[in-house]
Amino acid sequence: METSQEQGAAQPYHEFYEVPGGRPRAHYKPLWDHIQRGGLADLAAKAREADLALHTAGVTFTVYNKNEEGIERVWPFDVIPRIIPAGEWDVLAAGIRQRVRALNRFLYDIYHEQKVLSDGVIPAPLIHSGKDFCREIIGIDPPEGIYAHVSGIDLIRDEHGTYRVLEDNLRTPSGVSYMIENRVVEKSILPEYFQRYRVRRVEHYPALLLQALQRLSPKGQEAVVVLLTPGIYNSAYFEHTFLAKEMGILLAEGRDLVVKGDKVYLKTTGGLRQVDVIYRRVDDTFLDPLCFRNDSLVGVAGLLNVWRAGNVALANAPGTGIADDKAVCPYVPDFIRYYLGEEPLLENVKTYLLSNEDDRRMVLSRLESMVVKAVAESGGYGMLMGPSSTPEERASFAKKIEENPRNFIAQPVVPLSQHVCFLDGDLQSRHLDLRPFVIHGQEIEIVPGGLTRVALRKGSLVVNSSQGGGSKDTWVVEEESS
Repeated sequence: METSQEQGAAQPYHEFYEVPGGRPRAHYKPLWDHIQRGGLADLAAKAREADLALHTAGVTFTVYNKNEEGIERVWPFDVIPRIIPAGEWDVLAAGIRQRVRALNRFLYDIYHEQKVLSDGVIPAPLIHSGKDFCREIIGIDPPEGIYAHVSGIDLIRDEHGTYRVLEDNLRTPSGVSYMIENRVVEKSILPEYFQRYRVRRVEHYPALLLQALQRLSPKGQEAVVVLLTPGIYNSAYFEHTFLAKEMGILLAEGRDLVVKGDKVYLKTTGGLRQVDVIYRRVDDTFLDPLCFRNDSLVGVAGLLNVWRAGNVALANAPGTGIADDKAVCPYVPDFIRYYLGEEPLLENVKTYLLSNEDDRRMVLSRLESMVVKAVAESGGYGMLMGPSSTPEERASFAKKIEENPRNFIAQPVVPLSQHVCFLDGDLQSRHLDLRPFVIHGQEIEIVPGGLTRVALRKGSLVVNSSQGGGSKDTWVVEEESS
């Protein structure tokens, strides 16, 4: 088992152990006592049981290699849960709600009066040059004025244990199905753990999402709701099928829908059926070949006109991607002050805009100590991890930055917090982050916990499953157990 000697003063914040001393934190003590009683052999048996359960249930994700060939793998899951005390979570949740409110206000503003630009809160060229700024939707009023109905906010804890926002995900955020499957598996293989803790539930997420989607139509619960997927070759297809099944709605590809007379219909064996709400998991670029990419085979021709006419609701609304552009993220604390008149409850990780000459010069001189990210990429793609990069990789990225500085941001390497994991028959510490999921309906609902992603490779700070990361069940406990 991992010993306390591994935890030094210079180490990142450890979620499980107290520092110094190596004792488990108070809210982990009942779990730790149970682990010690069962020993590593018991954990190994539980790990095998979890892997079999995930394999049997078909809980998979797709990784693409350099030849863009998809490889389907069983979802990687660590049996030791991450535990967040309720008081700590409630502070986090308040900060996330504040952030989502401000981002939605920002989206409404830039697609209407654009006061945030005229008042100089954020430079207008930064928005207008953004890949995901959608001029086609300027002036359109989405139902209830909400753009981002579903969000995923990525959080990390720095070396002091302070939660910080790494980035926002408002286009088509993924991972919620794995959050739920993690809980289902954990309950089935570790029921005795749940007897010692009062864990807030996450399994009700699909019901909350369905309610939010139905609210977007005057028909309410009678509305026909469809989940629009790019199809079986999409890396998140498992999640699309999972959510459609859990919500009891129809799963459709673009070819299953057709626009006629400013309405959109689902093709069925009984004829055309009007669709009222579309939860779309297709990116803006491919959503409507008449407005965006004309070679898209996964979108629906004319869909944007139906949305403009108010005859279908789209969640998330087109154009939300500009709010999770990584070059916009540094301004979110300013949005909170500007739109809400409040101080941010959650601070960002320090971010450098490479379109700024001073920032760019500084970052280029220190690439070996920086994380560089493409502003519109996700999943760990388009990223340079400076400390583990080669001189050739840094030279390649430097050239890309000089050619298109607007397309990149940089952040200092943050020593992500660590947690105990059961790996290779032993307890080992690994870095992790947290993605809570937010539903913006009548209220802003945050499912307690979210998806904890783990960098399974020793020393790695990359938690994305597409880059070899794994996950943990995340518990928000009602009260600390003694």
